[in-house]
Amino acid sequence: MKRLFPFLLALLLLSFGCSGEVEHIAEPITGKDTLLFMHSSGINTFISDSGLMRYHLVVEEWDIYNGANGELPTWKFMKGLLMERYDETFHTDLFVQSDTAYLHKQQIWELRGRVMVRNVNGDVFRTEELFWDIDKHEMWNYQYMHITTPERELEGTHFYSNEQMTRYSVRNSVGTFPVQETEPTNR
Repeated sequence: MKRLFPFLLALLLLSFGCSGEVEHIAEPITGKDTLLFMHSSGINTFISDSGLMRYHLVVEEWDIYNGANGELPTWKFMKGLLMERYDETFHTDLFVQSDTAYLHKQQIWELRGRVMVRNVNGDVFRTEELFWDIDKHEMWNYQYMHITTPERELEGTHFYSNEQMTRYSVRNSVGTFPVQETEPTNR
């Protein structure tokens, strides 16, 4: 009897619950929506540009979402990105690493999390967010940025740079610079 009671109770509840069936239908997909088009894991690839090997990309997961209304797709790297960019002689001229990355419309990189960039001079840039416009060949952010070069350290916000990260400006900056001591002169 103890085993039969839960079965009868469930049967009774099901008979009352099925009287007014409601069909559950999701909203239709419109042109404003984007869908996951491709999901890949464990990617280690080289990307060429105009016949030259330009990028080495290492990512744990790579998702491509189709663009809404015919726009170009968005690439998402939710588990991090490691990228090397090469010059014409196949030497690394830029190293980029971040916790999360997005490539919007095949034009603007959005790097988030622990972002680290090293340029050809060995200067290291660390921040929590960085944007890179591939077409305009420029990088920027409005967050805190820490820059370490062989000669100095610099911190600040409102960072703006060329694509090579060799010519840059930082607002609200603070830094340490070596100063050569000189003997005071009597006049």
